[in-house]
Amino acid sequence: MEVYELANIKSAKKRILVNRTKAARNKSIRSAVKTSIRKVDEAVANNDKAAAEVALKEAISTISKATSKGVYHKNNCARKVSRLSKAVNSIG
Repeated sequence: MEVYELANIKSAKKRILVNRTKAARNKSIRSAVKTSIRKVDEAVANNDKAAAEVALKEAISTISKATSKGVYHKNNCARKVSRLSKAVNSIG
C-alpha cells in the first residue's frame, strides 16, 4: 500500500493509514445508525406502534454505542433519540 499521497515523513505516512482505518470504522458505525433510524421511521410511517417501539429500542442502543465510541457528540445523540421518541409517541 504505497499510496501515501504527498507524505515523505514516516510519522505522516502512519497518520494517513491510521486515519483511513478510523474513517472506515466511523463510516460503518454511522451507516448502522442511519439504518436503525430508517427502521423506526418506516414503522412510524406504517402506524405500527409495536414495531416502532422495538425499532426505537434498538436505535437508541445503536446511537448510544456510536456516541460512546466518539462518532457522535452527546448532544447530537440526545437530539436523535428525542426526535425518534417523539415520532414513536405520536402514533396512536
